[in-house]
Amino acid sequence: MSITKFAFHLAGLGRNLKYGARLILPGILCLAQPPLAWMQPLPGAVPDALPAPGQVVMLDAWFNSQQRLNAAGKKEYFHYKWNDTSDSGFSTFGNIFTGFGAKLDTLYSAPTREKLKRAQYYIIVSPDIPVKNPHPNYVQPEDADQVVDWVNQGGVLVLMENDPANADIDHLNLIADHFGLHFNDVLSHHVVGDDFAAGQIQANGGGSIFHHPYMLYMKDTCTLSLKAPAMPLLEDKGDIMMAVAKYGKGTAVAVVDPWLYNEYTDSRKKQPVEDNYTAGKEFVRWLLKQRQDASGTFSEP
Repeated sequence: MSITKFAFHLAGLGRNLKYGARLILPGILCLAQPPLAWMQPLPGAVPDALPAPGQVVMLDAWFNSQQRLNAAGKKEYFHYKWNDTSDSGFSTFGNIFTGFGAKLDTLYSAPTREKLKRAQYYIIVSPDIPVKNPHPNYVQPEDADQVVDWVNQGGVLVLMENDPANADIDHLNLIADHFGLHFNDVLSHHVVGDDFAAGQIQANGGGSIFHHPYMLYMKDTCTLSLKAPAMPLLEDKGDIMMAVAKYGKGTAVAVVDPWLYNEYTDSRKKQPVEDNYTAGKEFVRWLLKQRQDASGTFSEP
């Protein structure tokens, strides 16, 4: 082969290598990048640990029963629902539970002792008001009695409220008040425009829920007032944001915002800067521990 032909083939090989590098290099760099927040395990977590194998987490779809038309023109439930993958959904929150071995369920009717028997955890989120649902199902005294009895037998109840303009507070207090938890009909942590700092809450770590420091984000919330046996879990700017009450064999937890919806947990939104997903994993892990007795096994309600 002449020197000229050799030089030509060498140049071609160089171009091919350069082209191949353009295809391969981005993949290598992608693999080299740190995983997104929602892919990362908790600091200090034991790999493949499943603290809630087979435990059922039931989500209310009665007190919050908002519906919309899907692409097929059929009605579907949305807004804080397990299968809602939009910003308003709880699909990421649900994935945290299933990642710990739990099973998801939804209750589309008023809660009764019999219906709640199949669940170890029951979550009520942002009950409807007419502006959200023209036919809201308000909590009734008999509903409260059923839920309270279930908690007394060992259930873990999670009440996640919202600000007064977006949720019913008065009727949910029919349940909450039994545990010394009371949602105040006030607006707090109000975020206007890009004033994200108004909704940022520093969790310092080292507490019963958050072992590590996190920046939480709760936009437009109410607040909590407590009576025995309730105790605060998280406070910010003089407001109680989370609280817990032991009741009989069970536990009731109150949070002033549905802070773990997709918009602020799935990493699609770059602002505001927050750690809701990773902090949410610690929150869920703590919830699951409320079902464990001193021996470390789960008790049945």
